[in-house]
Amino acid sequence: MSFTVAKKLRIGLIANRSHQDAQDSALVQLLRGSRQAITFLQPEFVVVGRTLDAMVMHGLLDICQHVERFPYGRDGGLMKLVSRVVDSDPAKAVDAVIYLIDPVDPSSVFPEAVALKRQCVIHRKPFLATLAGAREWLELEATVNGAPTDPALNASFALNNEGIALIAHDAMKEKMLALAEKHFNVLDKFAYRYATGTTGGLLNQLAKKIKGEAGRDWVQPFLSGPLGGDAQLAELVLDRKIRRILFLEDPHVARQHEADIQLLERAARTVTDFAQVFSEVEGADRWLTFLSERSAA
Repeated sequence: MSFTVAKKLRIGLIANRSHQDAQDSALVQLLRGSRQAITFLQPEFVVVGRTLDAMVMHGLLDICQHVERFPYGRDGGLMKLVSRVVDSDPAKAVDAVIYLIDPVDPSSVFPEAVALKRQCVIHRKPFLATLAGAREWLELEATVNGAPTDPALNASFALNNEGIALIAHDAMKEKMLALAEKHFNVLDKFAYRYATGTTGGLLNQLAKKIKGEAGRDWVQPFLSGPLGGDAQLAELVLDRKIRRILFLEDPHVARQHEADIQLLERAARTVTDFAQVFSEVEGADRWLTFLSERSAA
């Protein structure tokens, strides 16, 4: 299967302060580590204020040659980025957002930060909040279009050594099952599959239909999210036993266990160089398709 980039990607980029300043910060690791993919894709980065200052300080503009500067966050830069997520003009809209989040930075829970992720989910655009997630996304977007693979990432694509969590809110469970059935072959390559409550039971029913008795325990189910399942999975993320989290969110309903959802995402951001979260169906479909190709490379 071949894919082409219909237009040059526009990527919103922002990093919390602790991910900017040091020579080995997440921002520096992302851009230097993804030099090959960025050079191939030649995306335009829409960068919020101080993040661009850090890029200049670290000499990273030779990697990111196409840059649009947005104001500092205190001057509304992040709010403007939310607007670019929902913009209908393809010349202005961003196709994805990389927001390297420090889970203890209070600005990451400001209304504009929360809105940025929510609008990405609503408008079916990747929201990449960890170093690992952003590097993998750039790698996949580049390699499926003909770029050579990055050997430094090969170990993470050995899925027979990897764990994945599969979680879906009530309104998204049917879509999770459809995704799992469509991409069953690649999901079946993972050494470990985990899920919360009802979602895990439904996935095991699907696996049994496909694999017979061999699929009975295809997914290891934990408690439901409201009863603590998200917290159980968060521990596995922190222990680096789960690298990838597919968490299909319904952004249109209030959730009584919102704190549990944030806990799981916070765990991924705590181990930013290891874990990643995908939150919407269209992006997950594309990601699983590309993951299948990259894991077989």
